[in-house]
Amino acid sequence: MAGRLKCLLCSQSNSTKRPSLQSSQREAVLDPGTVVILDNLSTHKSPRAAEALQRQGCWFLFLPPYSPDLNPIEMAFSKLKAHLRRIGARTFDALFEALGDICDLFEPQECWNFIKAAGYASD
Repeated sequence: MAGRLKCLLCSQSNSTKRPSLQSSQREAVLDPGTVVILDNLSTHKSPRAAEALQRQGCWFLFLPPYSPDLNPIEMAFSKLKAHLRRIGARTFDALFEALGDICDLFEPQECWNFIKAAGYASD
């Protein structure tokens, strides 16, 4: 795979206050042909931002909607919640103690299986 990776992380913003990167920022990081990867936050779909990036010669690639089936941490959270229900931890102290035991719940192979089941690795 040839090419360069540039990464610009932006803090939360409101499209009515900051509809897009400032012109100087766009020119500094976005070359013509750059693919801009965004999640589906509504402010990322601002027509003004799209026009500004298209003028710069860039195009958008939106990530798919969030899917717990594709996120390995969700599988771990599911096991953790089942553990908390099973032991009946209902007070802060009981929850704190139960969460302290979390490392004993997961074997390395099980964590690898979570990653594999989400499609991020193969045998």
